[in-house]
Amino acid sequence: MLEQANVHNQTRGPRRRMPTGLDQETQQESKAIDLALLDRWQHDFPLVPHPFQVIASELGLREREVLERFQTLLANNAISRIGAILAPNTVGASTLAAVSVEKVDLDEAVRLINMEHGVNHNYERDHAVNLWFVVTATDEAELDASLARISSRLGKDVFDLRLERPFHLDLGFSIAGRPEDSLVKRRLRPANASMIEPDDREVLAALQDGLPLVFRPFHEIGRHAGRSEADVLARLERLSQAGVIRRFGVVVKHRTLGFGANAMVVFDIADEDVDAVGERLSHVPGVTLCYRRRRASGWPFNLYCMVHARSRAQAEPVIERLKRLTGLTRRDMTVLFSTRCFRQRGPLLGAKQRDSGS
Repeated sequence: MLEQANVHNQTRGPRRRMPTGLDQETQQESKAIDLALLDRWQHDFPLVPHPFQVIASELGLREREVLERFQTLLANNAISRIGAILAPNTVGASTLAAVSVEKVDLDEAVRLINMEHGVNHNYERDHAVNLWFVVTATDEAELDASLARISSRLGKDVFDLRLERPFHLDLGFSIAGRPEDSLVKRRLRPANASMIEPDDREVLAALQDGLPLVFRPFHEIGRHAGRSEADVLARLERLSQAGVIRRFGVVVKHRTLGFGANAMVVFDIADEDVDAVGERLSHVPGVTLCYRRRRASGWPFNLYCMVHARSRAQAEPVIERLKRLTGLTRRDMTVLFSTRCFRQRGPLLGAKQRDSGS
């Protein structure tokens, strides 16, 4: 029964298919409902004991149908989870890292990188520096150790491109149409990390794979974290208000949903100009992420913009506008489109990782 088991133990098998025999109008209505679930609940997911009942009431559905639809979306790789997107470096530490690998060695390099438990994203991009991954850890010391292990396994230096300042960090754009038509820029409030309590890590760790798709998911999270349902909800609400949780909601798989052109546009901007330029670029329609990162020896870029589009042709106008806006201030730039995704999941927030190769 749906209320008795976590969806993650049920839906990792073959992808589910639309039942045959449905007329076209019914299929279109079903797709519209799924789109509403994906678009509406990327933000402001109900932090209440019966969240799927609230969603069902808004859409005129039954609670069980909402659960089953989210279950199917997860099984079909349209979403990765429903859960918390955390402000960087508030609960633990993280960095964007990159390395240049010969094509013939790529698969082995991916395996060696993904052996590290804290790697939660890993992409190939069409550039000489072709493997890009995010490493998370419980603290800065463990992050340094994790990067050192990866570098040792690869026998290569790894670029450590730590976040210095975010300007826009919200991938929760509408998947209906183009991001530049529908993206709503939300004010990026500074995160108040002083609001984090010692036991919050257990709650967030229980959430790292996403909410269980059951009628009372926060009760289930509390059971795993040793907290009451009311306490879990109160802490999540408090962390959201403090900006530690940037958003709580559906985390979609953009590539699965047709956004196959993911471009990382990087600029070398003079240090005295980079913050002003970053603020300006963060408001460009079609820019889905924008942040300043630390330079590295051999990698001079300090300003990053992400552009998600359904095709490179749709991404190019956004990239051209970025070029124009940085024309007088940039010293260099490059565009890196992703070509393959090897890992995409939420940050791991469990106990400190041991050097076990896991």
